[in-house]
Amino acid sequence: MKPLDLVFLGDIILDVPDPDHWLGGVAPVTRAADLAVGHLEVPHTTRGEELAGDVPAPGADPAHLSAIARADIEMLSMAGNHIADCGGEGIADTNAELDRLGIAHAGAGLNLSEATRPAFVERGGRTIGLLSFNCVGPEIAWATADRPGCAYVHVRADDDGPSRPQANLVEADPASVAAMQDAIADLRRRADLVLVALHKGITHRPAALAPYERPLAFAAVDAGADAVLGHHAHIPRGIEFHRGRPIFHGLGNGVVVTHALSPAQDHPGRAEWAERRKRMFGFEPDPAYPLAPFHPEAVNGMIGRLRLDPDGSIRTGFLPMWSAPPGRPEPATGGRAAEIANYIDRIGVRVGLAPLRQTLDAGWRWLRPESA
Repeated sequence: MKPLDLVFLGDIILDVPDPDHWLGGVAPVTRAADLAVGHLEVPHTTRGEELAGDVPAPGADPAHLSAIARADIEMLSMAGNHIADCGGEGIADTNAELDRLGIAHAGAGLNLSEATRPAFVERGGRTIGLLSFNCVGPEIAWATADRPGCAYVHVRADDDGPSRPQANLVEADPASVAAMQDAIADLRRRADLVLVALHKGITHRPAALAPYERPLAFAAVDAGADAVLGHHAHIPRGIEFHRGRPIFHGLGNGVVVTHALSPAQDHPGRAEWAERRKRMFGFEPDPAYPLAPFHPEAVNGMIGRLRLDPDGSIRTGFLPMWSAPPGRPEPATGGRAAEIANYIDRIGVRVGLAPLRQTLDAGWRWLRPESA
């Protein structure tokens, strides 16, 4: 039995033409791994009604999912704040095409039972399982017994209003955390490696963790998760270990290229949000990045790595990544790679995480828990 190498990408949005080009920078890395896992942010559909209650993302071309398959990204989390933006039809179309392509997926379905169903992949005689939860709302996107949507953990807003991405989310509901832990414990009995994807955090703000994020990630590990994969903030976050298991608090943008955040568009809600978020989070996008108009520090990124050794032990690492204009991610090299690796360490320390103990291996940064 040989070691298994897994790599992790953050958010994936491919709603502009030529998806193979935009994936091309990271595709050599995802193809070289035994398994690549990403987070699919938006539905891929040509139909469906626009969901009210959040700033809706447009449906991406269903044909673009085949580019994800060609990049050998074979497992996707889907529980996020935009996956229900085209309603149940958008979720049904996306799931059907992923099934046709043989891409395992978890987190969204035509009811809560489907949405909370784990995804499985077999590699080298071992079973890898994935669960996916949306922790930021909006509540209208949550699946119920008879409504399409995503799996979720209910996190309370400090104004006692509904859970929603633009609210100040502070504390996870204990009953909701217990339900998540039950799902993880059940998966632990069925899989050799358990991955838990949490769509969580504060968007567009450097070096920030909401009060609920670390306790929720710890709860996932306590229930049996071997790795926690965070995304949603569209800017990277720090990495820490709990009980020797890695927590990627925010993988940042995986491959995000979209016109949906440009002020120059016909959709008034998206145009208004493109301007409002700059005021809310205090940044002006770099005009060199029209397809990824995020906080300037969002050009720093990473691909997470996990190696499962034959004895069941786990090693963790990451590959520094950056986004080349107008928004194409690619592995960083030389001095830029060192700068990004130090950035990932620095933003973690700023929010109270332990400094990363790094060793370099052909561009990858291998990490050791502080107790090692």
